[in-house]
Amino acid sequence: MKAFAAAAAALLASTAAPALAQQAPAAATAAPAPALPRPKPKLIVAISVDQFSADLFAQYRNRFTDGLARLSQGVVFPSGYQSHAATETCPGHSTILTGMRPAHTGIIANTWLDQKAGREDKMVYCAEDERVPGTEHGSKYVPSDWHLKVPTLGEMMKRADPATRVVAVAGKDRAAIMMGGHQIDQVWFWNTDRFVSYPGRATPAVVQRANDAVGKLFAAPQAALPLPGYCKGLAQPIAVGTQTLGTGRFERAGGDAKAFRASPALDGAVFALAAGMIQDMKLGQGASTDLIAIGASATDYIGHAMGTQGSEMCIQMDQLDQTIGAFLAQLDSWGLDYEVMLTADHGAHDMTERQQQRAMPMEAHVDGSVAAKMVGAAIGRDLGIAGPVLLGPESDVYISDSVPQARRAAVLAEAKKRYLALPQVAAAYTRDEIAATPMATTPPELWTLLERARASYDPQRSGDLMVMLRPRITTIGTPGPYYVETHGSPWDYDRRVPILFWRKGMAGFEQPLSVETVDIVPTLAATIGLPVSGLDGRCLDLDAGAADTCPR
Repeated sequence: MKAFAAAAAALLASTAAPALAQQAPAAATAAPAPALPRPKPKLIVAISVDQFSADLFAQYRNRFTDGLARLSQGVVFPSGYQSHAATETCPGHSTILTGMRPAHTGIIANTWLDQKAGREDKMVYCAEDERVPGTEHGSKYVPSDWHLKVPTLGEMMKRADPATRVVAVAGKDRAAIMMGGHQIDQVWFWNTDRFVSYPGRATPAVVQRANDAVGKLFAAPQAALPLPGYCKGLAQPIAVGTQTLGTGRFERAGGDAKAFRASPALDGAVFALAAGMIQDMKLGQGASTDLIAIGASATDYIGHAMGTQGSEMCIQMDQLDQTIGAFLAQLDSWGLDYEVMLTADHGAHDMTERQQQRAMPMEAHVDGSVAAKMVGAAIGRDLGIAGPVLLGPESDVYISDSVPQARRAAVLAEAKKRYLALPQVAAAYTRDEIAATPMATTPPELWTLLERARASYDPQRSGDLMVMLRPRITTIGTPGPYYVETHGSPWDYDRRVPILFWRKGMAGFEQPLSVETVDIVPTLAATIGLPVSGLDGRCLDLDAGAADTCPR
């Protein structure tokens, strides 16, 4: 079953648009026109495929036959970089439509520590407003754009032309919020069994239709999805704790929220709602250029739950290709002049157990000795400091506010020394070392670890010490259900992502040299004639002919 078609059938039935099943797929081999059209597009479609690494794109590129094949005929940057160190979902999405690195967006991680926060655990989620009384950073929080410090492309477009409409739809709140920004007409994201938005927002008819249509799919059991022939070699069972993974085909019981989320069906629902929003709001049909940001989150959920190299991810790549193809065919059927950009918020590395089975002994789970609590307890004993000494969720380590000011320098020096002595640690940098480092100007693959840390550093939110594990050491101590693989490291397997641009009539070409995701905004801005300045990124030329896309 095609995920998009299943979710879209009822959703798109409200107007005279043809039913999706009647649409012929776009021809992936159509000869492109010789040059990029000069009139600005009426609709920008910005797609982020969560955890779609450059390695995954390269692995399946010659297998794509539909939407991703079409986008691969445009302008392809196979070596894009989320160039910062903290390669997590929220920081990555904050770069895509702002043109700024996390050091400037303020989104240093998915969660960070704020010892002054008015809550017991002091943890803050990147896409929440912790000022709301009674909230918690985990399941009890209020989604918000409060922490994003810079404007998005949609906001820049609205400032230049208030008639511009900006919409964001995603499988995660942090994806929609970080790409949509502060001034947004509609923002909707998946939450357990339906699409939701900020508290108090009215539910448009299209969202209600989407929730009704997807609710039926969610409630019904899912039979095994077809296994493409090229996936059969990857269908090998791998024991991970009490689980056996690697041969799954997304069978699930009706109403299983986690299984639905970690399946191609989630992307189908997201793209169906995106198409419905375009249809109902008539995006791309006015005098102004509109923007829709789409966060396809299933690849990330599947990667975390089952790894990147089994039948599950192979099926997901096949389904994602079809879903994007059906979505683009729907836009074609409406005669829209649209421009597509597709990238990812970060990459990923396959799960430890499968890599170890392939005779890679350097693959390992993180040892408990790396935890800030453990290191801090040892320092407290040796230096005679009572109470907690070090705090921290993962790589950002904070000195507890309970440590006397006169002892903080000694604690920091001892913490750095102890971390560097641990065999799984590659580097540990103090906040002063990071702050004193200029922002890198060389190609991102040449950046030092310290420069990667600098791109992630915010003096108001970052820790006192940034700790980086060695390559192929996962931050998962003990794998469990839906969590056997992760990302977040400063290494290139987590940093490298594809960046694709496509528009009808575009003369396609490939640029193999490295670029950054912060280059996306100045590039898209140039295609619509929007002046931008002061960004971390630079404009990428999308014209293979004599004329430049970028202003000179």
